Amino acid sequence: MAPSLPSVPVNGNLKLDSDFRKHPTVLSHGEKRPSVSYQKRQISTTQLDGSSKSISTDFQEALSVIRDGDSTQSSYYVRLLQDCIDRKSASQAEMVHAQIIKTGIFEDLFVSAFLVNVYVKCGTMENARKLFDNLPERNVVAWTTLMKGFVNNKQPEIAIQVFLEMLQAGQYPTNYTLGIVLSACASLYLIKLGEQLHGYIIKYRIDFDTSVGNSLCSLYSKSGHLDLAAKAFRKIRAKDVISWTTIISSCGDNGRASRGLGFFVEMLSENIEPNEFTLTSVLSLCGVMLSLTIGKQVHSLSIKLGYGSDTRVKNSIMYLYQKSGRIDEAKKLFDGMEIRNLVTWNAMIAGHAQMMDLVEDVLSAYQSGSEALQIYSKLTRSGMKPDLFTFSSILTVCGSLVALEQGEQIHAQSIKTGFLSDVVVGTALVSMYNKCGSIEKASKAFVEMSTRTLISWTSMITSFAQHGRTQQVLQLFEDMRFVGVRPNQITFVGVLSACSQAGMVDEALNYFEMMKKDYKIKPVMDHYACLVDMFVRLGRLDEAFDFIKNMDFEPSEFIWSNLVAGCRSHGNLELGFRAAEELLKLKPKDAESYVLSLNMYHSAGRWEDVSRVRKLMEEEEVGKVEDWSWISIKDKVYSFKPDDKSHHLSENTHKFLENLIDQAKSFGYDVLENLEITNLDEGNTSSSTSYHSEKLAIAFGLLNTPSVAPIRVIKNIFMCRDCHNFAKSISLLTDRKITIRDSKHLHNIVNGECSCGDFGCLI
Repeated sequence: MAPSLPSVPVNGNLKLDSDFRKHPTVLSHGEKRPSVSYQKRQISTTQLDGSSKSISTDFQEALSVIRDGDSTQSSYYVRLLQDCIDRKSASQAEMVHAQIIKTGIFEDLFVSAFLVNVYVKCGTMENARKLFDNLPERNVVAWTTLMKGFVNNKQPEIAIQVFLEMLQAGQYPTNYTLGIVLSACASLYLIKLGEQLHGYIIKYRIDFDTSVGNSLCSLYSKSGHLDLAAKAFRKIRAKDVISWTTIISSCGDNGRASRGLGFFVEMLSENIEPNEFTLTSVLSLCGVMLSLTIGKQVHSLSIKLGYGSDTRVKNSIMYLYQKSGRIDEAKKLFDGMEIRNLVTWNAMIAGHAQMMDLVEDVLSAYQSGSEALQIYSKLTRSGMKPDLFTFSSILTVCGSLVALEQGEQIHAQSIKTGFLSDVVVGTALVSMYNKCGSIEKASKAFVEMSTRTLISWTSMITSFAQHGRTQQVLQLFEDMRFVGVRPNQITFVGVLSACSQAGMVDEALNYFEMMKKDYKIKPVMDHYACLVDMFVRLGRLDEAFDFIKNMDFEPSEFIWSNLVAGCRSHGNLELGFRAAEELLKLKPKDAESYVLSLNMYHSAGRWEDVSRVRKLMEEEEVGKVEDWSWISIKDKVYSFKPDDKSHHLSENTHKFLENLIDQAKSFGYDVLENLEITNLDEGNTSSSTSYHSEKLAIAFGLLNTPSVAPIRVIKNIFMCRDCHNFAKSISLLTDRKITIRDSKHLHNIVNGECSCGDFGCLI
């Protein structure tokens, strides 16, 4: 039975915040409001820059009353200033300010302090600070108002300076002041200062206060001390909705989603009504846990509480549906939204990008990517400007689709909007060009980055490694170290991979030792895989086997698969059979791993082993391997399977392919006639004389693109040796650059040479 949430009583009575109830209204007892009343009307005025600005006639009339009268009560100024806050109009506040100075009301501490608050609320902190410095007297309210303004305007470091000035001036902070300073400490991660304040709070026994407890909870959450945050939360006597929302979001920030949901259930049982921020945090927790059942209950609760149309809540629900693989439900919610902010658009684009990695078949992945590009197109047409998150997601999609043309267009748009200078966008651009097979443009994008992070350096290093540019990898690695950027595990994977492709054994082993001794990085499976790959490429299979046996942990499926493929390629079947047995002991879930073993047993005529492997696959419920390739031409995708004749242009494509094969033979292409198992369904085998999907995709691309255009193909499984040789010959024959990305490698083929070093096709 699915878990359910406690019900929350919903009524129409609004409850005032406890802090709000503590403060009196603006007018003191016995003070009468001014008798002047007016209707709010709007007039338009022209500014110096030619722009039009709306100013209310009631404000103008009220200001005239002040100017014409001999004296006016201070409360009347407060009412005018409140109107400035409501409109967030600093210009109107300056007009009232001028009149306050003129009439001498500035000496009224309440009015002058309230004016500081007006400038704070309007976001003009320079005016607020200048006015504060000229106050005839400063009380704790004025100090606290100024601090809060700097915190709200993302200047927490100045807020702390003001706090220190207040202490030096002999003023004592209130509970509310301490809450604001703790918020500033949390924003700046000043944990030590926060702990000193906490000591002061404990000394004077005010840790029960709501604002103090909320701020302490946030401070300890940001420092990664969730238990201390929860302890501060428990100390609060009058927990409000902010208190509960803070601890719930703290659990999410610290990777304790289930604990956060526990707090939410407790909140509901205490009859505390959640707000839109609470619901957004809880839905985010459901997304982390992929708990669609609870998420739907929270969705229903949000509707019951009146937040069903709230954009933030809708965005969170939509993202939950996407993370749970319910892309159709997310799209339905998206299409039904009357108001969409940029977060909404970004969530849909990122969701489709994520689905590309989650779906099992390549066509569904392509459809998700294409949908993401369409959504991005609608976003740009809507008049809303993309931000760095938009560009990062959509460039990732272009890389996954090998959609170079679209990626170049988005590159241009990022330049136009000014986001290219952001390191996140620049790094995504490098990755996109790399995946599309354009290492030169990837390198250019990297060089033009104004700021580079560890991720940027590592992305470029791994890009060079995937394209077989060993010298560039090693030079860039040394440049990275020279500028003081410390490499991580992934950086060394790129370096070791480059050494592997170049057969640089001594250098690879030196870098391996450098990683362990100089940088104290513990080797992981990928590092060992690179070194095994190096020995296999060089045909030093016994060394590879010994290296595997001496690893600190059990070798992975990928490592044994690599050794099996290498043994078959180099003709060492005896060691290959041993490696295959080790691979099968792992009971791999990847069907391609079984294909490696089956092909080797099949080629050796070991039919009992072939039957045994097939039976093992049935027991492990391993699906069949289906060969699919696709090519994108003019924003349209064309997919192919072996000997595909379903396409309306298939007859021309097959005839053209037959002609290509004949011509390729003059460039050294020799058709491999040995049988290889590529489809595990019903024990099918396919001869190399049949047309694998990538051959058809290449032929179709040559027929339907300009003579100088590169050919880019995506294949869902590994590429066989025969097709690899065919692609190399065709690149010579047609003088075309051919990029094929299969499930194992990126094959960038130029003038008959492949970036994989001919090792990416050992099967």
